Amino acid sequence: QVELVQLGGGSVQPGDSLRLSCVASGRTFSNSAMGWFRQAPGLEREFVAGITWSGGNTYYADSVKGRFTISRDNHKNTLYLQMNSLKPEDTAVYYCALDDLNRRRQVGTRPIEYDYWGQGAQVTVSS
Repeated sequence: QVELVQLGGGSVQPGDSLRLSCVASGRTFSNSAMGWFRQAPGLEREFVAGITWSGGNTYYADSVKGRFTISRDNHKNTLYLQMNSLKPEDTAVYYCALDDLNRRRQVGTRPIEYDYWGQGAQVTVSS
């Protein structure tokens, strides 16, 4: 069993930065792909960023490419999402997710491909 606990989030102004963290329990984190998703009111959950089990490959949605950075520390069982140059359209609940024992070079971009989810963190970008 895996539990994902998210830290971070909050309300910021356009152009500000935030970092989200996701701490995993269990023994499979270092052998699992990880992803960040977000969901705005009335919309479906969408892929934001993903990272392979080793951290060697990262993937981003076009809407955040160049502004967000996903990273992981397998020694600390922790996933990060550094968000820079935030925009009002980034406002959403952000979720981390674990694709258990996925050691492939690709990561999933659909929620159904992930096995465990964090509790979510609200990010609000507004002036």
